[in-house]
Amino acid sequence: MARLTKSRQPRKQRKALYNAPFHLRQKQVTAVLSRELREKFGVRNLPVHKGDRVRVLRGEFKGVEGNVVKVNLSSYILNIDGVTRKKASGDQVFAPIHPSNVMIIKLNLDDEKRRSILERRGHTEE
Repeated sequence: MARLTKSRQPRKQRKALYNAPFHLRQKQVTAVLSRELREKFGVRNLPVHKGDRVRVLRGEFKGVEGNVVKVNLSSYILNIDGVTRKKASGDQVFAPIHPSNVMIIKLNLDDEKRRSILERRGHTEE
């Protein structure tokens, strides 16, 4: 993640991350694009949106692919289809996944804002 403040002190970086407004939190919830998408759009990473298809790269669920069900900006986590864990009561709940541990393999381009981001960065779909 990019530095949020001019200071390099981890203490101040954490404080800035915890107190960041939501328009800056959205930029922090970014993930790398797959090689095919990177070549197609000429962009290395993008913010994760609901409806994107992602592959988990790290942790217990490594290799699992699924659609993003929810992006929680307040805690910087993603809920992904197929990434669930069983509670003691037997209920299935989503396991929290940090966006740095996923790769976007299919973009949800239904959002007009998403297309404008790609165009603004000077890359269009070919």
